[in-house]
Amino acid sequence: MNNDTPTYKPTLAQEAFRWFYSLLLLMAIPFAFVNFLLKGKEQRKQSGRTRFERFGLVAPVPKKHGYLFHCVSVGEVVAASCLIKRIMQEQPDVQITVTTTTATGSARVTDMFGDTVHHFYLPYDLPVAMSAMLKRVQPRQVLITEVELWPNLIHTCWKQGIPVVVINARMTDRSSRRYKKFPILFEPLLRKLTHVCAQGDRDYTNYLFLGMEKEKLTLTQNIKFDQAAALTAAKSDFLGLANAERYILIGGSTHEPEESILLGVYKALKEANPSLLLILVPRHPDRFEAVSKLIEKAELTLVKSADNPVINDDCDVLLVNEMGRLNAAYDVADIAFVGGSIAQRGGHNALEPAAKQLPVIMGTSTHNNPEICSKLAESGGLKIVSDEAELCNQVAYWLNHTEERKQAGLAGYHTVTKNSGALDKTLVVVNSIPHS
Repeated sequence: MNNDTPTYKPTLAQEAFRWFYSLLLLMAIPFAFVNFLLKGKEQRKQSGRTRFERFGLVAPVPKKHGYLFHCVSVGEVVAASCLIKRIMQEQPDVQITVTTTTATGSARVTDMFGDTVHHFYLPYDLPVAMSAMLKRVQPRQVLITEVELWPNLIHTCWKQGIPVVVINARMTDRSSRRYKKFPILFEPLLRKLTHVCAQGDRDYTNYLFLGMEKEKLTLTQNIKFDQAAALTAAKSDFLGLANAERYILIGGSTHEPEESILLGVYKALKEANPSLLLILVPRHPDRFEAVSKLIEKAELTLVKSADNPVINDDCDVLLVNEMGRLNAAYDVADIAFVGGSIAQRGGHNALEPAAKQLPVIMGTSTHNNPEICSKLAESGGLKIVSDEAELCNQVAYWLNHTEERKQAGLAGYHTVTKNSGALDKTLVVVNSIPHS
């Protein structure tokens, strides 16, 4: 912990606003409890432990004074993973704790780290809950991944002298304009942060615009380049498809209506490309069944990955209905569509398929990772499409032009390797912050 006495003094209005925010959150908790009771028996059983964790009653860590990483969901867990692994390698005796707020994020932590890290759900952002959690963990440093700036988490850390660093920090233009209108909320957050590692020029500029002190802000670039670069060495024979004599189009991290669009593309191209296989990997597991019904409605032959160790030649669509299999599926594909981009969710991680030397297609919604998408598009490794017709045309072009498809995949791969380095810069910041 950092024993320096906090020098920043929030105004009375700022403190009153924080307590008003806490009161609103407290009033919402009974509705969450009612929702919990309305769930099925099995869902209640699975989430029962998390009810206590949400109020700060978390299991004590095996060893105190370690690092606490907060990652919202899958994307943030993946982004933080390379930093977590580096710290574990360089400081093997130091405890790592990882918190998430979603079930998918929790599953990814377990899949990637097993019991080598301490894991629980982040409590509700109430002073008493955050205090209880921090008392049990007693971290030397809290590292928040990307955007999760919870007022009471940051305030409680500040009061206890625990440094808070935002790694791979993201701040969109829209968010910065909105926060600028409410300085009574955002100014205290900035003043209580120890350091911010911005993932791109846009994010660095927007933090400055909001009043972040320049000496507490570092442009590290995006750590996802390093995470993706680490994937290039690993190859898998996903369900025996590595040597299959089929063209494979994959839709990764898809949302509604992207599966329907990809099914339409598949049906339009199937006649000219009879060996074509479509792999669908929905972003959220609670949509597996709905996507399965979409495939059946399209009258296509469906295989579910969880039920079949090998894919037969007559399979039209492979539905990956398991968590943590996306990168293995990318290993066997020829062309990748990255979801959340036609569905207007800001787009998911295009670097993972690019690291596998796949040409990538996305929709126009890429605001979650603008600089990543810009670099990939400039290199020719990523094509942006606006609708199903353009998506179909681009897939058809790459299916019919093998050399151009391979060149696009190599261009994306070189972009990944050329832009890595954020991991080392972030680690310098983390190691420079004193602790007791």
